[in-house]
Amino acid sequence: MPQQMPPVWSPSELNEQREASIELFRIERTSEPLEQYLTQFEVSKAAIDTILEMTVDLETVEESAAEILGDADLADVARYLASPPISNDDLRTIANSSTAPSKVREDPEAALRLMKVILLGLDRERFPWFSEARQASEAERNTAAVSTAAMHAFRWVETWRRNNGKQIQEAAVKSFLSDRCGFTEVPTKKIPNLSQAPNPGEYCGETLVGSRKADIVVRLLDGRLMPIECKVSNSGTNSYKRINNDAAVKASVWTNEFGSVNIVPAAMMSGVFVLNNLEYAQQKGLYLFWAHDMGPLKEFVELAQ
Repeated sequence: MPQQMPPVWSPSELNEQREASIELFRIERTSEPLEQYLTQFEVSKAAIDTILEMTVDLETVEESAAEILGDADLADVARYLASPPISNDDLRTIANSSTAPSKVREDPEAALRLMKVILLGLDRERFPWFSEARQASEAERNTAAVSTAAMHAFRWVETWRRNNGKQIQEAAVKSFLSDRCGFTEVPTKKIPNLSQAPNPGEYCGETLVGSRKADIVVRLLDGRLMPIECKVSNSGTNSYKRINNDAAVKASVWTNEFGSVNIVPAAMMSGVFVLNNLEYAQQKGLYLFWAHDMGPLKEFVELAQ
């Protein structure tokens, strides 16, 4: 008897599902409260105000490097003194130093190197007085603080949206597997081969499957392994990265490592996706499910036994 396989959607079916997903994305974004940004803005504003106060409007910023960069909240905002803001990875690489606050506090020389790298990109439009070696006016100080806080809060909300969306989707899939499919969650462990996988009827969270990580790993009742990638996309361009350049590549690797009879690579999707990206992913052996309609996942799981 041939193995039961997940649905492979026609172009019209894919388009119908992706349009429903996009509409839900629109509703979520337009109804998302402004409070999230405003709350973070207040936190960011307090941090940049503290930095300006403790350094006398940056006059003693190098002397205060360890104190600033040794505090996680202040250090995160301090990277936004530069324009564009310097990433934590770039800062660590360029300064050839750890950026972990606990280590920075214990190493003033490293703190100074890190601060000097930030100051190399100091935004002269926001902090004109620094390069002109003069005192800041109250208006300049306030403008610099507000604009820096706005930049930091905006980026924070962007990251929060991306991470929170993925976490919400993963939690929803796990809940669905437990409550609707009757599967049991078990502790995570690496899965180099099928013998190390969860038992049939079980699943686990993010782990290494062969040589690639999967967000959720399901052991179907027929013994096959179904690694699920949870993908949240906020644009058509982003959908290529999420589906084609990541999940579809993993599907090919897993199929090669475990064999097509042992594995069913899948992706759970929400947000904005381009039709031809979805079609390409299916051609590469990735099975697609939608967070707004998990009925097909339940149907497949029940039949795969």
